[in-house]
Amino acid sequence: MASETFPIDLTALKPLKLTPGATALTPEEKAVLQHNIRLCRDAIVFFTALAGAKGLSGHTGGAYDTVPEVTIIRAFIAGGAPIVPLFYDEAGHRVATQYLLSVLDGHMPAEKLLHYREYNEGLPGHPERNLTPGVDFSSGRLGHLWAFCNGVALANPGKSVILLGSDGSQMEGDNAEAARLSVGQQLGVKVLIDDNNVTISGHPQNYMVGYDLTRTLSGYGLLTDTVLGEDIDALFIALSRVFSDTRPHGLVVKRPMAPGIAGAEGTAHAHEVLKVDVAVNYLQSRGGYEKAIELLKTAKPDKSPLVHRGSSGQGKNRDDFGKIVNGLLDEMTPEQRTASVRVFDNDLEGSCGLHHVRKKHPEVFIEAGIMERGNFSAAAGFGANPGKQGIYATFSAFLEMCVSEITMSRLNFSNVLAHFSHSGVDDMADNTCHFGINSMYADGGVKPRHGEDTTRLYFPADQHQFTACVRRIFRDEGLRFVFSTRAAVPDILDDTGAPLYKDKPFEPGRDSVVRDAAGGGWIVAFGEIVYRALDAAIRLKEQGVNVGLINKATLNVYDEEMMKRLAGAPFVLVAEGWNAKTGLGSRFGTELLKRGFRGRYDHIGVNREGSGGLWQQIGFQGLDSDGIQKAVKALAHQATGSSQTT
Repeated sequence: MASETFPIDLTALKPLKLTPGATALTPEEKAVLQHNIRLCRDAIVFFTALAGAKGLSGHTGGAYDTVPEVTIIRAFIAGGAPIVPLFYDEAGHRVATQYLLSVLDGHMPAEKLLHYREYNEGLPGHPERNLTPGVDFSSGRLGHLWAFCNGVALANPGKSVILLGSDGSQMEGDNAEAARLSVGQQLGVKVLIDDNNVTISGHPQNYMVGYDLTRTLSGYGLLTDTVLGEDIDALFIALSRVFSDTRPHGLVVKRPMAPGIAGAEGTAHAHEVLKVDVAVNYLQSRGGYEKAIELLKTAKPDKSPLVHRGSSGQGKNRDDFGKIVNGLLDEMTPEQRTASVRVFDNDLEGSCGLHHVRKKHPEVFIEAGIMERGNFSAAAGFGANPGKQGIYATFSAFLEMCVSEITMSRLNFSNVLAHFSHSGVDDMADNTCHFGINSMYADGGVKPRHGEDTTRLYFPADQHQFTACVRRIFRDEGLRFVFSTRAAVPDILDDTGAPLYKDKPFEPGRDSVVRDAAGGGWIVAFGEIVYRALDAAIRLKEQGVNVGLINKATLNVYDEEMMKRLAGAPFVLVAEGWNAKTGLGSRFGTELLKRGFRGRYDHIGVNREGSGGLWQQIGFQGLDSDGIQKAVKALAHQATGSSQTT
């Protein structure tokens, strides 16, 4: 980094001190504010788009939007106003703001921004405390931070606490609880909501009729104002009033998403990272950024150099889910569809494949906003009787938010087919808060009075098994959870090089032998780890280690025939992309012991916070082929030593 130069001179930022309670800006103060806002917005456009050009994504729009209020409040803090000097942001994907502030406050050099979201650079896709210099809070799961800020306010009496909010995050139910405590205890939380009428899947004012943040916040008893965010004079007056005392206060800041960026303004696309051509055109219109433009035009995607044996191609299971559901809906009459199915989107339709359903079968599709808990219960309520089912999809990380709703849905014997994408850590520059690693929490049921617990967790290994799985379980009763990863997964090949699962029926509860090992040890894997474990098994056999591979696509049911086979093995290793503390491996050894296993056992899974980057996350956790080989060799060595002593 020593030879690098950040191509936008952030030292050009001008010092400014402002006082809350003032009724107007002087012409000089306004000029400085406008200069600083332009500079910060230009920098955000550049370094987020640079990450996007490298294939790392970057979330430009939200961070760009909130620069005016952040700049004004920084001037309040510089002027000595009693404000906790942290810009808590409930929309953690706007983390570009935090990294820019870290530079402006002298915690790290500007050149560090050139490595936004890269592997092991300490600038992941959401803020993480104790990771990035100058970033002193963690955020990323929407709806979680207002309640946290209530506690910060209690710990800092006499001071205001900044909470940068968003119209999307405010859909989450936790905010209602937080608002009532904030008002009831008169806590000094200042809730500043960027109301740009954009979320990932569209425009809330279109898909959520009646959603009005000013009326909502006022209904909690919160003193609430509304202002046009791009009117600097009006924004200053509003913020001056908000921070003139330490009472709880809401400010709804109205603006289009990404104002002033041609090709992005007002669009849902601006929620994500700007495309290079849009960023280049913006910077060209600003003038003087030739070096930044050159860096954008010459940036290359960060592609994995790894080659895995025993697999080929790329299947995008998370996108295929919607296509498979469409195929099943096509088999019904219109009357059957509307009577028996509802599909609930949590604002992640394109990420989970549900956009295919919206386009082809809008009659059963519900654009339900960012309300994971409530939407899961709604899906369960629709599927509360035989012949009906709710279909639901969101990211696997958010399954943790729905555990109680899952329990109540189970107790109501509801029928829900839930697709949780972005499982594990693979390809997850968003980092730790978005890791979907505690999904075994969904398997918390006990035997009911009548019959058996029908909850099932499925994590197929490739596109063929995924398709067969979804089609097979579509009409089953109970709660069915299907998992996929953000990353594409290759087809698993048999010994002849043919796709192992192509045209092969899926049998719930049955494990599959991918590679046999007569008299040898076994790797048990599922999902995105199967193809990595297959590569490891092939290479280990060439090194003289006799090990086979089992694909356990049904995670919470034990295949007794396979368990009997494993119980007689010299060693068993479970390799998974879920939490080593709570995943399959944490319980699988016990199940083996119940069946007479006397060999050596170990399990590897996600075991530490993330590293940033994409494909590197798996290796960072020791779950790549090399990591699996290392774990197998250790077990094989122990098993050999044990047999010699006995």
